[in-house]
Amino acid sequence: MTRFILVSVVAGVLFGVLDGLLNANPLAQRLYAFYKPITRPAVSIVAGMGIDIAASFAMAGIFLLLYTSLPGQTGWLKGLSFGLLLWFFRVVMGVASQWVMFNVPPAALAYSLAAGLLEMLVLSIFYGLTLKLSL
Repeated sequence: MTRFILVSVVAGVLFGVLDGLLNANPLAQRLYAFYKPITRPAVSIVAGMGIDIAASFAMAGIFLLLYTSLPGQTGWLKGLSFGLLLWFFRVVMGVASQWVMFNVPPAALAYSLAAGLLEMLVLSIFYGLTLKLSL
């Protein structure tokens, strides 16, 4: 249980750092400029980190629940397959919804897909390398 908590907190912090790097870089800022009219003047880092840590606990728990069903013989392969699942359900479906409902520039949608893939794979491979199912 201690390992699960530690891995979840570290992954949550990693999630927050990746969010910052992927969403605050000059390319992302240029691609997401169309959001400017509805963007808050300042981002609450504490709230964002709290949300990322809570999400990381959920993702780590789901990873362990699915562990034996995930393809791959090694932890990193199981993490890779879990990352692709997370990417589809979390990122691809979100981007598809944005595409259907809003006039989002295609380049911004493509960046969201690519950045989300990187983020989900990094986190999931981290889970695969650090969490093991104890029977």
